[in-house]
Amino acid sequence: MSASDAKPDAKSTDKRDASPASDANQPAEVTFASLNLSAAVLKAVNELGYEQPSAIQAQAIPLLLGDGNLLGTAQTGTGKTAAFALPLLSKLKTSQKKPQILVLAPTRELAIQVAEAFQTYARYMKGFHVLPVYGGQDISGQLRALRRGVDVVVGTPGRLIDHINRRSLDLSELKAVVLDEADEMLRMGFIDDIEKILSKTPDNAQRALFSATMPPPIRRVANTYIGDAAVVSIANKTSTVEKIEQKYLIVNSHQKLDALTRILEVEDFDGIIMFVRTKSSTVDLAEKLQARGYAASALNGDLNQALREQTISKLKKGVLDIIVATDVAARGLDVKRISHVINYDIPNDNESYVHRIGRTGRAGREGKAILFVAPKERRLLRSIERTTRQPLVSMEIPSGEEISGQRIERFQNTILEALQKQDLSSFRELLAKISHDNELDIADIAAALAWQAQQKTPLYPSMKAFAAPAEKHKGRLKNTEKNKRPQRDNANSSHDAPRRDKAPRKPNPKSGGSDKPISSLRQHPDVELVRYRIEVGSDHGASPGDIVGAMINEAGIESEFIGHIDMQSEHSTVDLPDGMPKEIFQHLKRVRVRQQAMKIEQVTGLGDKNREKPVLKRTNKKRPKIEGTIKKRGDKKPSRQPRAPKPEDFS
Repeated sequence: MSASDAKPDAKSTDKRDASPASDANQPAEVTFASLNLSAAVLKAVNELGYEQPSAIQAQAIPLLLGDGNLLGTAQTGTGKTAAFALPLLSKLKTSQKKPQILVLAPTRELAIQVAEAFQTYARYMKGFHVLPVYGGQDISGQLRALRRGVDVVVGTPGRLIDHINRRSLDLSELKAVVLDEADEMLRMGFIDDIEKILSKTPDNAQRALFSATMPPPIRRVANTYIGDAAVVSIANKTSTVEKIEQKYLIVNSHQKLDALTRILEVEDFDGIIMFVRTKSSTVDLAEKLQARGYAASALNGDLNQALREQTISKLKKGVLDIIVATDVAARGLDVKRISHVINYDIPNDNESYVHRIGRTGRAGREGKAILFVAPKERRLLRSIERTTRQPLVSMEIPSGEEISGQRIERFQNTILEALQKQDLSSFRELLAKISHDNELDIADIAAALAWQAQQKTPLYPSMKAFAAPAEKHKGRLKNTEKNKRPQRDNANSSHDAPRRDKAPRKPNPKSGGSDKPISSLRQHPDVELVRYRIEVGSDHGASPGDIVGAMINEAGIESEFIGHIDMQSEHSTVDLPDGMPKEIFQHLKRVRVRQQAMKIEQVTGLGDKNREKPVLKRTNKKRPKIEGTIKKRGDKKPSRQPRAPKPEDFS
C-alpha cells in the first residue's frame, strides 16, 4: 500500500494493497526499496508496512531526491505527504540548528498531521526535530522550540508571518520549501501571505507545490516562485472517489434533520463527519443530534486549539461517533474510523466537495458519502458530477418500515448475544414462577418484557401527520427519475396544489370569504387540531388551494390532515394538527403565498374538532375592539372583522 496523507500508524504491521496495476504512471516493479531513500527513512517505511508507492509518490520521490523543483497536481488522499516528506528527509542533515525544510499548510489540523508524519518517517534519524506552528496556540512555546533549534517547520501562513515579523524564524538556511494543498490556501485568502513568505526564502532552496486543482492565481505563484519545475499530474483520475460510494438525497431544508435522523437509523456507520456551511450550524446540529442520543460534537474555528485537538482525539478513540464541522475546521483531518461523510449543506464549489469526501475512503479504504440537495440546488449537483466524473446515485429517505426493521434486527441481536454470553438460569426460574402463579403464558410474559425494553426506542415507531417526506407526499420528494423537476419556492402554481376531483370553491368576499373545509378528517378522529392565522387573504389573490399547496410542499402535511380554511380579505385561518415541530413552524412564517409572507401564528386550540361553528347573535352593543386587528397605514377605522366568540355564546 502507498503511504497516505494521514498520520502513519507506527504500530501497524498490515501489508497494504498496492496501487492499481492499470495505472500507467506507476510501473508495477517500483518499490520504496528501489527509490534510493536513505537507510533510516526506508527502515521506518518498511516498519509501517508500506510496499509499493502510489502514483504521485513514484514520480515525485525521484525528482525531489535530486535538486529540481516540482509542481504536483493530485487529489487529496493520494499520498502527497509521503511524496515530499520521504525524499526531503533522506537529504536532511540533523547537525544544523536552523530550519532546513519549511512546509506551508492551510489549517492547523493539517499542519499537525504533516508534522506527525515527518516525526514518524524520521523515527530512526538521531537528533531530528520538527515543529508545527499555527495560530490558537501559545506562541511562547513555539519561540522556545525555535531557539533550541528545529530541522523542519510546518506552519499555517498567518502564524509563519508572525514569526517572520518577530525575526524568530530564520529562513536563511532553508534547503526546501513545500506548499501543501495550495488551492485550499488560495480559497482561504492566504495568497498574499504565501507570496510574502516565499519572497523571504533563499533563491536556491528547492521548491515543491502540491494542489488538487490549478487555478490561475496558484499557477501565477508557481511561475513566479517555483520557476522551471517538473510537472507531475495525477489529476482527472478522481482517485479519491473511486472507492467512495456517493449518493445524494433531494430534500427541503426544513426536512433535513428528520431525513438525517432516519438515515442514521438504517446506516451501518463507524465514524461520521457532517459538513455544514457556518460555525453556528455546527453547534446547532450537534446539539440536536445529542438530544437524539448520538455521541456528536461540533468542530469549528471558534474552538480553542486544546478543545479542537481533544474533539479529534475523542473521535479517533471512539468516544465520539459524529463530528459536525465546517470546511476549514476539518481540512486535512484523517481518522481511520471515518466511514461516512454527510454533506448536510451542499458546498458552494466543487473542489470543496472533493476535499470533504476525501475525509473517508483514504489510502484504499472504502467509504460512503451522502449529499443533501435542496430542489433549487440541482445545478450544483450536476456540476459536482462533472468535476468528479462520477454520477451520484439517487437515494430515498428510509421509510418507517425500514427503520422498524433495523430496530427489530438490533433488538434480536441483543437477545441472541445475551443468550450466548449470560447465565440466565435464575431468570428462567423467575419467569416460570410468574407464569405459574398468575396462570400466564411464557410468550405473553416475554412480549410484555419486550414492550417494556423498547419504550425509549419503539420497535414500531408511529408515523404522525408531521412525518418525513419519504412518507408524506411521496411522489414529490422521492428521488425518482420522474420527479427531477425542481419545485417552486412558493405555492402559486397549480401543479403544487393537491389533485382533487372537484376544485375548491372560490371565496366570496361579500360573505366574509368563508369557505367549506377542503379536506375531510373523518378517517382520523384521534387527530387534535389547532387553529392558525396566516396573513394571506382573498385581497392578495390567494385561494384555499394555494394555502393547501403551501402546507403540503413546505410543511410536509398530507392534504387529509388539513382542516377548515376560512378566507378573509386580508388574512385567513387554517386548522392543522396539534404538535407542529418548531422548525416547520418557523419555516412557515417565511413561506410566501401569492408573494405574501404567511407569518403564521397560532390562534387557539379547537377542542372538539367536530363541533359546529357558533352562530353569533346580533347585538346593539358597541362593537368591542378586536385584539390583533392589523391597522394599515392610511386606514381611518379598523377592518370590520367578526367579534371573537365568548364562552356565553356557546350556552
